[in-house]
Amino acid sequence: MLRKSLFVLGIILLLLVMQNCSSKPEQGLLERYFHALTLNDRTTLGTMALEPISIAAENWEIINVIDEEPQPASLPELNQAELNLKKKVEESVVITIEAKEEVDDAEWELDRARTRSAKRAAQKKVDELSEKYKEIRTRHDQLQKDYSDAKTVASREEEITAFSLGERAIPNIRDLTGEVHKKVVEVRAETEAGPKSYNFYLRQYNLRDENLNLNRRGRWVIIKIESVG
Repeated sequence: MLRKSLFVLGIILLLLVMQNCSSKPEQGLLERYFHALTLNDRTTLGTMALEPISIAAENWEIINVIDEEPQPASLPELNQAELNLKKKVEESVVITIEAKEEVDDAEWELDRARTRSAKRAAQKKVDELSEKYKEIRTRHDQLQKDYSDAKTVASREEEITAFSLGERAIPNIRDLTGEVHKKVVEVRAETEAGPKSYNFYLRQYNLRDENLNLNRRGRWVIIKIESVG
């Protein structure tokens, strides 16, 4: 009898484990989100979504869930790209300043030229150096733009990573490696104006801190909510 009871208990525990493993995190997350909407609880909404939006839904349902393949965490690579561009911009600043100084010196020589031939030679030099400076400045401006864009992308990814991990002050967050899980949840909401569809973009970060020999398992969070009709 005892053996039979233990067997039944084991089956129950196994079923509970299987249920937990097959649970759908998007269902619970969206239930909490819409519940917070009904209470107009902006604080709670801000713990689940980076950019919460109001949806006046009388009821809602999940229509489809698209599970994307896990991808390696991109923040270390984005951080390295930012650092590389920063170095290139710093080098370019020196080159650009030197090119401008050469133009200024050539213009100074032109102002002091006295003979017609000397003026022609000086003007030619100014034109050539000015064209060279223009090309260098154009490359420098593009590098600055690329660097600014890289900083924006890396900063955004750092913000999302910290949001999933639930920690705002991880000194080496840009060095953490691991996997990023993504879902797109298609939702249909019934509103006073009629049915409306939304895409909820979800992410979860499961990362590794090699410095501390620590696993950092993030939570599922809403990165973006998009109205699609």
